[in-house]
Amino acid sequence: MLTRLLLLSTDPQRVRRQLAGEVLAPEDIGPLRDEVSTDEIIPLPAMTNFDAALGRHPLTGYTVQGERPIGVDAIRRAGIEVIVAGERYGKGSSREHAVVAERSAGVRLVIARSFERIYRQNADNVGLLTSTDLGLVGRIRRGEALTLDELLAGRDPLSAAILRAGGLLAWGARHLAGAVRVDRPVPASGPQTLFEKIVERHRLKAADGSAPTRPLRPGEAAFVATDLRFIHEYYTGMVDHLLRSQHGDGVRLHDPARIVCYEDHLSYVHASPVHLAQGLVGGAAGLSRAHRAFVARHGLRDHGYLQALEAGDAGNTGSQGISHAMVAEREALPGQLIIGTDSHTPHSGALGCVAIGVGSTDMANAFLTGSARLVMPQVLRIEVSGRLRPGVVAKDLVLQLLAQPAIRAGAGVGRVFEFGGEAVRALGTDERATLTNMTAELGGLTGLVEPDAETVRFVRERRGTVLVIEPWMRSDDGAAYAEVIRLDAAQVTPMVARPGDPGLGLPLAGLPAAQRPRIDIAYGGSCTAGKREDFDQYHAVLSWAAQRGLKVAPGVRLYLQFGTADVHAHCVREGQLAAFEAVGAELLHPACGACANCGPGASTEPGQVTVSAINRNFPGRSGPGQVWLASPATVAASAIAGRLCSFDELRAGGGSLSA
Repeated sequence: MLTRLLLLSTDPQRVRRQLAGEVLAPEDIGPLRDEVSTDEIIPLPAMTNFDAALGRHPLTGYTVQGERPIGVDAIRRAGIEVIVAGERYGKGSSREHAVVAERSAGVRLVIARSFERIYRQNADNVGLLTSTDLGLVGRIRRGEALTLDELLAGRDPLSAAILRAGGLLAWGARHLAGAVRVDRPVPASGPQTLFEKIVERHRLKAADGSAPTRPLRPGEAAFVATDLRFIHEYYTGMVDHLLRSQHGDGVRLHDPARIVCYEDHLSYVHASPVHLAQGLVGGAAGLSRAHRAFVARHGLRDHGYLQALEAGDAGNTGSQGISHAMVAEREALPGQLIIGTDSHTPHSGALGCVAIGVGSTDMANAFLTGSARLVMPQVLRIEVSGRLRPGVVAKDLVLQLLAQPAIRAGAGVGRVFEFGGEAVRALGTDERATLTNMTAELGGLTGLVEPDAETVRFVRERRGTVLVIEPWMRSDDGAAYAEVIRLDAAQVTPMVARPGDPGLGLPLAGLPAAQRPRIDIAYGGSCTAGKREDFDQYHAVLSWAAQRGLKVAPGVRLYLQFGTADVHAHCVREGQLAAFEAVGAELLHPACGACANCGPGASTEPGQVTVSAINRNFPGRSGPGQVWLASPATVAASAIAGRLCSFDELRAGGGSLSA
């Protein structure tokens, strides 16, 4: 009997026909679907599971032509062993639940033209095979036997060894016990980028105590020491399950003082439309209980909810802050190497450190060994000359970058984004963090900005400590880059991204009035847009509106959600809350909230339109409606106007609701 394949067509009926048992040839499938996100592979409601029960849910969020043709248990019932897709399979969130769901459903191999880095690494970690050789499809259909050597062809030796061992935890327990960091980096043979310098300072010695003899080259894999590891409650239960399954209840963590835990996603589930409608509040509470039990068992630092949980977790008012936003505010330092269980971990790269998002198995291994796996990437330089115009901010710049043909074609996939140039140096650290945060949407491994006087100011202001920038903490003149993408900041105008993908960006001024939808929801918040400088932008618009007696447009709800408790305190000190309340904004304490479909601000109907300052607008990401991405100022202005509108346009019209 031939191995059952599912070719992910852009036609929902052809997907259903395959699940019903019909064998369709590749030429009958039509185009393969590109950019299948992890939000679609394992949608939010299924993520209250963190064990084999995930096998009922793979690809239940897969959306084509507005339909979801893959139901609960469909992959398992159909006996699907091979999934085939197009470009950038597994983009989006770093949720390892996706590969665990596929593996638990019986999937043994995923074939795609290309994979998102975190997804493929997660697949390696759980022993799920992946290949970019679409020629295998025909061979599988003909019943040819495939050897493991063939399936691992072209993979780096370390990834191949991990797959041969059956996964990362089995391999790591044998090879990483007692590994220590190098005393000093290997001398470079030429100029280096800042990323390369940081990596070389975190290399591990070999098991015999010998140090590396040369720097890592692109495509080579190694394990590196970490300065900080952080986790949030969506992953803690799975990490605990993995550790205890492999090593028993007596497992001991490496250097627990350098582990920080956060509850940031689920503090508003009692007010989340999707959680209430689908009866998920109890499951979400279970994730939080598993998180707190792990924290208590190992004596870890934890940033939890602002209000103690009562029975059923009802009535909570938010958390201390979003994990990676708090790491940037309170923890990260230039030159460090940080890992976290969130795809937006690169947020902290704004301070000149390497911050990388990883999945549950990588984090479980890091908890045991203090080290993280790295396949050395190439570095992409984003050189932004000139200065941004007044009213144009980092969110507009990154939406402009996402729309570049080279980026749309995958130039950033798996690479490091080094942001520089006059325009970047002129940005505050919060604004720089918008760029590094959205490295996830750009497809990159991480993003960073060279530390400078602004970094020193930020650390002094936020933490009260004096930071010294060491001379090596910069890229050398003449350092080699895979590519340099140049942007003229003066040419960037307020941007929006059409619903469906952050890369569908266009200048707002070029969108005719007839194509500007009326909006139902305006949402300002999340890690990307819940920082102090973001709230300063909301305030600039809304205080202008309040002074003129304007309010949020009829039929529109404006939500402003603080990224951390420190941001809320900043807004209180600056006297900003009065303007927010005067226009009718609904203020929410910190949480990932609507960005992760976990709180107020998410849509509830497909016909609803949202303008949002979050980082991604994949189908279903923030409810079933249509999500336009925009800057904080454009979100606030649109809330007053009742339609997509920049602050300049709002002021030019005097705040009136023109058609």
